[in-house]
Amino acid sequence: MNALALLLRLTTIAGPASTFQQTDDFKWHGVVAAGKAIELVGINGSIDASAATGSEVQVSAIKEGRKSDPREVEMVVIEHADGVTICAVYPSSRRNEPNECKPAGRGRSNTRNNDVEVEWTVRVPRGVLFVGRTVNGDVVARGLTAAAEAYTINGDITVETTSWAQASTVNGSIGARIGSTRWDGDAEFDTVNGRITVDLPQDASMEVHASTVNGSMSTDFPLTVRGKWGPKRMTGTIGEGGRSLTLSTVNGDMALRRR
Repeated sequence: MNALALLLRLTTIAGPASTFQQTDDFKWHGVVAAGKAIELVGINGSIDASAATGSEVQVSAIKEGRKSDPREVEMVVIEHADGVTICAVYPSSRRNEPNECKPAGRGRSNTRNNDVEVEWTVRVPRGVLFVGRTVNGDVVARGLTAAAEAYTINGDITVETTSWAQASTVNGSIGARIGSTRWDGDAEFDTVNGRITVDLPQDASMEVHASTVNGSMSTDFPLTVRGKWGPKRMTGTIGEGGRSLTLSTVNGDMALRRR
């Protein structure tokens, strides 16, 4: 058998080299007190959150890599006063400081051309806050019963909770369904390239600050206008006012809808 025939036979048996894939799984479960947060921090990969049927937080992650070894991405669990933070920590390059996992997005992370993707799934019990952070991937959170925060750079965000939420992306749209407007301080939804749609309860009360550059704006709520009103910007009061809601996009439409 000549060299070309042997190569073709091996390719037929093993398949193209580009389809080779390694996987590694991670699982964690534990009790997080109501009012505390479960925070997931990744870089490449999506996060999917939903309500738990029991009292424990359940986290699973599938690590997949083609050229890079998924086992080199360390899953770090940190328990702290505000809850539990779990990070996918990628190997550091020699020229950079070591990557590290810290709560509230204060950690350090550099993928160093690592192609491993971490796909997260989390089940969140009643009353536990959810925080999802990634860079390249969607964040989806549905059926939650406490405050939720979602952050990505390249990906869409969907958040549904009976409490309040906030979200930020750069290249992606945001869809939020909020059951309460009783947050403290400010709640923000912002993107650069994408639409923002926020569904609010019937009795919503807040100060609204909204702006877009290339898009339209609409609201189902009567709005007491303050300052200038235009097709690209609106500032005003819904209900009795109080807390602040900020919506911002550059390329996309924006809508406040009554639930």
